[in-house]
Amino acid sequence: MPLVKHGKVVTDIFVHVPNGAELPERASILVSAARFLEDPEALLARPGELGVIWPNNRDVDDLVPFLGRLAVVALVFPTFRDGRAYTQARLLRERYGYDGELRATGQVLRDQFVFMLRAGFDALEAKKGSDAEAFALTAKRYSVFYQPTGDGRITALHRRMQQRHSESAG
Repeated sequence: MPLVKHGKVVTDIFVHVPNGAELPERASILVSAARFLEDPEALLARPGELGVIWPNNRDVDDLVPFLGRLAVVALVFPTFRDGRAYTQARLLRERYGYDGELRATGQVLRDQFVFMLRAGFDALEAKKGSDAEAFALTAKRYSVFYQPTGDGRITALHRRMQQRHSESAG
């Protein structure tokens, strides 16, 4: 699957390790939440970066003690109709200050790309190369938003207020 990160198609350096499979020596790995929670300290102590695939029906509060040591949190969209991963993403970014890679995985559709960016996702596992290219373009297309979120962009209202303030001060 192509990986799009920060609006560009990139090579995924993380190896997806299924439950029960042997861990590669020094590779950057992605493991399931169940495997991670069995012995998080052992996984975090191994050489190489660690990421966890977190299902949308599991509370992100369980990840909080480990966030500073996780390189990737991959949030799962099991179907296009299930948006709980958006809430998880906003909680991780806005409440818990997670600044690592936040990856969308699963059933991700093109019309969700902007919402994913606004919720704090900076990477996405695309099903098709054309989706990866579309996501990369979408990341550059929109620059002004009306709704505030934790992605650091100021809203259209705040831009206008800043403009009026600078005009009245000048």
